[in-house]
Amino acid sequence: MAYKLVCIDVDGTLLNSKHKITPRTREVLIKAHKKGVQIVVCTGRMYTDAEYFSNLIGVKSPVIASNGAFIKEKDNDQVIFKDILGEGLALELLQMFRKHKIKPYFCTPDKFYYGNIMFKLFYVGTRLLGARSNSIDMEYVFSWPRWQKVLRGEKDNIVKCEIIYRDNALIADLREELLHMKQLEIVDSSQYNIEITRAGISKGKAVAVLAEFYGLRREEIISIGDSQNDVSMIEYAGLGIAMGNASDRVKQTADYITNTNDEDGVANAITKFILEQ
Repeated sequence: MAYKLVCIDVDGTLLNSKHKITPRTREVLIKAHKKGVQIVVCTGRMYTDAEYFSNLIGVKSPVIASNGAFIKEKDNDQVIFKDILGEGLALELLQMFRKHKIKPYFCTPDKFYYGNIMFKLFYVGTRLLGARSNSIDMEYVFSWPRWQKVLRGEKDNIVKCEIIYRDNALIADLREELLHMKQLEIVDSSQYNIEITRAGISKGKAVAVLAEFYGLRREEIISIGDSQNDVSMIEYAGLGIAMGNASDRVKQTADYITNTNDEDGVANAITKFILEQ
């Protein structure tokens, strides 16, 4: 089978445990791209952050961001797909977070709003340690009235909401309440977060949108990931690949298990199924 589209998760997949793209991984992906294969970054991160990693690879393929809520071409700025939470749903979530005393994060494709000042310190720390070099447009939202103003002002742009936590017991009731909201899609990309988009949004749906956009069959697509939010795209692809460091659920879903993200798992898979074919 000649594969024409490869969709790759970022954290735990494209990036190693030092949050870097290894030289070998970049080299292999560029070789595949030169063979006419679209190399698509597919992540829960906001678009400008996802685009940064796509640029690090050095390809001009589209980018899937915010777990599939936003898809955009890089070479001509065409927005292929966008699905927003909307003002009503965003404000309803805000009231729920306030009741549970949880500080949320909301993002547009190009701006990140955060309610916990510790996030800023974490972000600055990762830049100082060299884990990242890009700058993100961020705004600290310091009060519930300010949150209301932000969400109303960005009502046509908020594509995703996120909760980051350290103690699962503290958000157990909130998680249960969220799961009962049929308007929402709830996924985890780590053991410390909940990612929220409008119902029906997923990486798998986004890959299907790109397949239709390019006129491709599922059999011509490879998806590679490691976390719960990657399951839908691994199930959709003709060849779904789990990283060696993936969760058991992802591995059970996949057609093939490659090496870990610290063992060039992405590069090894692309070499096996594209470059050596």
